[in-house]
Amino acid sequence: MEQLIQADVSAKQFMGSVLAARGNEIILSKGYGSADLELNVANTPATKFRLGSLTKQFTAASILLLEERGKLSVNDPIKKYLPDAPAAWDGITLHHLLSHTSGIPDFTGFPDYRSTEGTAQTPEQLIARFRDRPLDFPTGDRFAYSNSNYIVLGKVIEKISGMPYAGFLQENIFTPLGMTSTGYDSNSAIIPLRARGYVAGPKGFANASYIDMTIPFAAGGLYSTTEDLLKWEQALTTGRVISAASFAKMTTPVKVDYGYGLIIATGKDGHKIISHGGGIEGFNTYLMYFPDDQLTVAVLANMNSRAPQTLAARLAAVAHGETVVLASERKAIAVSAKVLSDYVGNYKTPNPNFSIAITLHGDQLMTQATGQGKLPLFAESESKFFLKVVDAQVEFFRDATGKVTHLVLYQNGRELKATRE
Repeated sequence: MEQLIQADVSAKQFMGSVLAARGNEIILSKGYGSADLELNVANTPATKFRLGSLTKQFTAASILLLEERGKLSVNDPIKKYLPDAPAAWDGITLHHLLSHTSGIPDFTGFPDYRSTEGTAQTPEQLIARFRDRPLDFPTGDRFAYSNSNYIVLGKVIEKISGMPYAGFLQENIFTPLGMTSTGYDSNSAIIPLRARGYVAGPKGFANASYIDMTIPFAAGGLYSTTEDLLKWEQALTTGRVISAASFAKMTTPVKVDYGYGLIIATGKDGHKIISHGGGIEGFNTYLMYFPDDQLTVAVLANMNSRAPQTLAARLAAVAHGETVVLASERKAIAVSAKVLSDYVGNYKTPNPNFSIAITLHGDQLMTQATGQGKLPLFAESESKFFLKVVDAQVEFFRDATGKVTHLVLYQNGRELKATRE
């Protein structure tokens, strides 16, 4: 595990805090790099990091907690709590918000988002930014990740409980669980042991851009430590936050692999994986839980990079006895242009919003996933390829006649099959 982490640290792809535990047994808990580069303060297991979208599972659990108390039902229409909501929201329930199937557009993708994220806003003002926009698709039709959904859920929590979102979580989750290093982040409060967030560039690290912490709200406003997240995972999965029935509801995929604030998948080794990531200015995070052996892996970074998700999956693989090969250890071989040309085409995944295009540029095979740039593929064999910029592999499969039928993308301990169109 230390080798894997140090590979990312040496490549300046990671600094932060890492924890791996099986049940109550800590396998590894350590900080890497600096919590504050200017003051030369090191990261430790006690360092507090902004969580970004890891916040969503706390919001989802809060809604389910209120449901258990008879205050609401996830099947309630949102208009029951926001009666002045637009007509387009008539068919939207709390269930649709929790599972990102409402069709409400994501306000963080609006053209003016970057120019407005530094200005404090109330939940009502945030909702006003997207409430009158057309839905992206008919409610319930499909999955599309939208932070707007969880902004609305935060407002529902406040309206039903009569408390600020931060206060509800503090009183009902953080304090009862002894999560003394977790809370709602603030731009003005003094928060001991809080890390600064950074971005990496050609000239080294720079401070991340400013975001007013009222903006992420119930979609991404919390901070925590790796060790507090272990407390959370242990409590959430054992009925100490919500009941077993509510947790089952939370971890049942609705569309694709998303439940309520959590992604539920099966790894290539057959292990069930419950996970989620987060990203906010200067921070990227990933939290994984494997119910089969109660394995928790938490990776919190105070720099923006893809490392936390990849690193968490590698550490979990090591904990499960697998051999992990780093991208730097993979050797590329030459494959004939005829073989490469066989793979060219469009490959459809079970997610209608996500496909993979394979193209050939000269003698270089390229892959491009929906919404992403083109990336080169390097051959390990005639059918297996790897990427260098991310830790991922692509394997192509043929039928009995030799025709290419599908590919499998291996990334972050998971497999995604894509059928050739």
